[in-house]
Amino acid sequence: MAEREARSQRQDYARFVRITTRWHDNDIYGHVNNVVYYAFFDTAVNQLLVEAGVLDPVLSPVIGLVVETRCSYFAPVAFPAVIEVGVRVEHLGNASVRYALGIFCDGAAEASAQGAFTHVYVTRASGASTRIPEATRTVLAALQMQGDVP
Repeated sequence: MAEREARSQRQDYARFVRITTRWHDNDIYGHVNNVVYYAFFDTAVNQLLVEAGVLDPVLSPVIGLVVETRCSYFAPVAFPAVIEVGVRVEHLGNASVRYALGIFCDGAAEASAQGAFTHVYVTRASGASTRIPEATRTVLAALQMQGDVP
């Protein structure tokens, strides 16, 4: 069996996005269902891009499409929790970016869950892979961190 990755800490992330869990996020077991964490990842990344002015979800001619995701779970989260999604850029290529993300219960030092999320940039009209626009690249570069992080 593969060794489990280390649980990430707040200092492992460049930015945080606050998200309020919703009533229907909980499953029959009384905690946020595993698939909802992927929506948290997607929301956090795209919210940062929209706020930075480099993504208009309806009109941007170049968009990032998700091509890979993963998530590891360490502790349950349940409605009505307010969570903070930590975001950093792990790899910035010519046409793709891989994010590291951590889900933190409001104020917690350790992640309740963590994962990765990869966007490949394409032209909206054709769906063909394209270079990340320079303005977007500048925003993404600011989310990179120096030093060793999990």
